[in-house]
Amino acid sequence: MQERKKQKKEQIIQASLELFAKKGFYSTTMPDIAKSIQMSVGNMYNYFKSKDILAKEVIKFISSYLGTKLKAINDQNISSEEKIKAIVTIYFQTAVKKPEMIDYFLRVFLSNRETFKNGCEGMICVNEFVTEIMIFFEEGVKKGELKDQDFFSAFGLFMGYLGGMVFLNGEGILPQDLDSYIEDISTNIYNALKVQEN
Repeated sequence: MQERKKQKKEQIIQASLELFAKKGFYSTTMPDIAKSIQMSVGNMYNYFKSKDILAKEVIKFISSYLGTKLKAINDQNISSEEKIKAIVTIYFQTAVKKPEMIDYFLRVFLSNRETFKNGCEGMICVNEFVTEIMIFFEEGVKKGELKDQDFFSAFGLFMGYLGGMVFLNGEGILPQDLDSYIEDISTNIYNALKVQEN
């Protein structure tokens, strides 16, 4: 019973993600989501009491998905440079295979902060993802590979590169596939974060 309920919740989250990405957050209604998975609106409200609650669950779902992928990278005994390339690869692959996830993060979560103010302040709803990035930085500094700097400066630099490239790709501006930029972007991020030699 619990397993079925969990699967149903994930089905609603996935359908919401796709609709929010396609139609926009405000244009998508709970009946739209229910219809897309052949569920009654009343039944859907048994899972999520409101669209705002659902919106928060969606961002937590994305954070958990990416956090799990990053944890697998952090658990590997490889250099910070190799980890950066692995993180960039995962992020770009997610943007290509599950574009609705990155789209939701960039277009809904970051641009509709009022929807997320109750219970999703700051980094609360993306903490699984942010924690793994934090661990990556801490370990890189401890190994003497990355310079010790304010977390948000480093995080902003990393996410600026990733988000920027994914945005350009989504807008159809990049002349090549996103994958072909992995090497250059990874090198740029590493060069900006590494301990500078005297």
